[in-house]
Formats: sequence, structure tokens, C-alpha cells
Amino acid sequence: MRAPYGSGPLAPAVLAVRGAALLLALVALAHTSVRGLAEPGLALVFGLLVAAGELVRRGAAAGEREPAPLAAAGALAYALLGDSAGRPTTHGSLQVIAVVVVAQALAAVPRRACGRRTDADRAARRTLTVGFAAVCFQPLYASGQAERWFGDGPWFPLFPLTVLALTALCDAVPAALLARSAALAGGPGALPPYGSLLVDEVRALAGTGVAIGATGVVTALGVAVAGPWAPAVLCGPLLLTQVSARRYTAVRTTCGQTMASLARATEIAGYTPPGHARRVAALATAVGRELGLTGPRLTVLEHAALMHDIGQLSLLDPVADGATARLPAAEQRRIALLGGAVVRRTGAGPEVAAVVEQQADPYREQPLAARIVRTVNAYDDLCGESVGGPLRALEQLRLGTGHDHQPQVVEALGRVLARGGLTPAGAG
Repeated sequence: MRAPYGSGPLAPAVLAVRGAALLLALVALAHTSVRGLAEPGLALVFGLLVAAGELVRRGAAAGEREPAPLAAAGALAYALLGDSAGRPTTHGSLQVIAVVVVAQALAAVPRRACGRRTDADRAARRTLTVGFAAVCFQPLYASGQAERWFGDGPWFPLFPLTVLALTALCDAVPAALLARSAALAGGPGALPPYGSLLVDEVRALAGTGVAIGATGVVTALGVAVAGPWAPAVLCGPLLLTQVSARRYTAVRTTCGQTMASLARATEIAGYTPPGHARRVAALATAVGRELGLTGPRLTVLEHAALMHDIGQLSLLDPVADGATARLPAAEQRRIALLGGAVVRRTGAGPEVAAVVEQQADPYREQPLAARIVRTVNAYDDLCGESVGGPLRALEQLRLGTGHDHQPQVVEALGRVLARGGLTPAGAG
């Protein structure tokens, strides 16, 4: 059974993220209501931009880092805004936070009315991120310190770009915390190291994060020159990028569904026991997290584990229990190569195909993902053969670490199974 999201030992860290965002929002709203709204026209423009970005987004797809890039870019642009049509602005850091919070809240109302989910953790992250950017930019700009450092010429854009880089690194910290909490909800053995998740979040900045940040900076500089109408023009390319990204995500989702269906084909045809591919994929993913795999590397491992037996469809007669380890090495190699060829036609990518193709190679010649699939597959086969339960199956794997299995992978499997109560892979 899955634990509730955010439960377990990481709950205090997640509550800290939410609590910090809530406190910051309350302070900003109170300050803005007492002081009054500066430049209400600009506040309305950027508030509408953030709200519109939230409304046009759909549910976050698997692996999607930012489902509302238009809203994120609009919020960053307001935080990095110094002038409007050549005149200095006076809105300040707390008004930026207040406008973004109100815009997100207003956008959540029709989404909730339509039965669409709202993501409180993502809203908390955005509040903290925009607050960090505004606090770094607004006081330095208003005091003239930024101009003294960077000048008023072509070097000035380096200031918002520097703030943007620091903001991105700041955002990666709570993002990794929330991702680790979500992994914890996956059950025992599913907890990746925080450092690996933090590295993944930083690496992800090279994708959509660059487009969001660049649009935010360009929009702020455009408003400084041309006035409040600039966001309508400058945010258009990002909206087109969002549409293209969603189409790509839809293609990847279809690819994943195709692989899941093909994985069941070996079971339906009687080549592998029922549920074998799903069990191996789930356990291999947990072992991969135990060994520090995250992000795309973990996705490759999961897909390869689902498809590792697809080459058995080339056999005239099924092998008993699908255990191809009993076959001659040349036959194992042929099945693995045929499986890799099938995977390449699914569009899963050459990395997944390579893992499947190398299943028959000596483990010392395999990448880590292939070693994990090899060991977890052998464990599931041994449990299915009733060798004496999970402990006995693990013992047999340990006896084969000199030739068939990497010791570190076997020990990681043991730790994952121990946290899960050593439930037999073939059960259920």
C-alpha cells in the first residue's frame, strides 16, 4: 500500500517548504494591503499573465518539470522588472509576491470548479522562487547599486541574468525535497538520495528552464523600454514552445503505453509467468534508486526492465517459467539482440535497447542498468521456482556474485527487500 504523499520522515521538510511559502505570502499580502498597490496597471498586466499561464496549463505529465511555463516566466519577469517605458517602478519585492500569490489563487478557482487538480507544492515553490528573485533584484535596483555595479549600458542585462541563475539554483533545493518526498510515497526501497535528485533538478534547468528564464528576462527588459504591452508579444514564443513540449510528452506517453502492452505479450503467449515484467520493473526501479539512479537514467532502467523478455517471442517453444538462463549462451545472446531490435522500433530510445541487448553479456561488460535488470530478473525467476523463499533466492544470487551478478547490486536488492518485508517477488 502506498503511503500518503509527503508522509514519513521527510514530512517536516515538506511542511517547512509549505510553511515558509505561506508565511511569505501572508507577509506580502498584509504589506501590500496596508501600503496600497503601486503601478496598478503593471500589477494587473503581470497578474493576468500569471493567471492565464495557470489556466492554459493541463495536468502535469510524467517527467514534466514545469507544466505552466508561461505563468513561471510572467512571475519572474515581474520580479526582475525595474523600469516601465523608461520610468522607474516602485512596486518592490513584497508586491511582486502578493500579485503572484493572488494570481495563482484566482486561477485555482475555475480549475477547482471544473474538477481539475491544483498543486499546492508547486505553488509554494513558485512563491519562494519568485520571492527570492524579487528580494535579490528589487532592493539593489531601487537603491541604484545594480547600476553602479553593471552600468546603464549593454552590460546591465548581466544583472537580471545573474539573479536568474541564483534563483534557478535556489528553486532546485525545495524541488529536490518535494521529489524525494514523492519517491518516499512509493513505498519501501523507493527513496533516492537527496544529492542525486538535486543534481537532476539542476541538470533539468538546461531544458525548459532556460526558455522560461530567458523569456522572463527579455520580457522585463522589453517592458522597461516599450511599456506594459510588451509581454503580449514577448511571451508568444514560449506559448508555442509549451504546445510543442506537450505534443512531445504525448508521444512519449504513447511510447510508454506501447512498451507496457508489449511486455504483457510475453505473458499472454505463455513465455513468462503472469506479472513477471511488472514485478521486475517495479523492483528494478527501487534497486536503481537505492544505487543513486534518478531522472532519465531511472526511466531507462524501468523501460528496459519491462521489455527485457520481449525477445522470447522469437522462440518456437516457451522456456519453462521464462528462465532463459538455462539456454546456451549463443541462444541467450540471440534472444537479447532480437529483443533490442523490437525495442528500437517502439521509439523507446537507443539507451533502453542497449540495456535489453546486453542482458546476455557478462555482468562486468554491462552498464549498471543492465546489471540491475539481470539480477532482479534472476531473483524473480528463483522465487517462481520455489527455491525456499526470498532469503534462499538472495543467497543463491550472492553465491553467483563472482560470475553472474555484481555484488553491489545484489546487496542493494537485499536492502530493498528487507525494507519491504522480503515479500516474494512471485507473490500476488
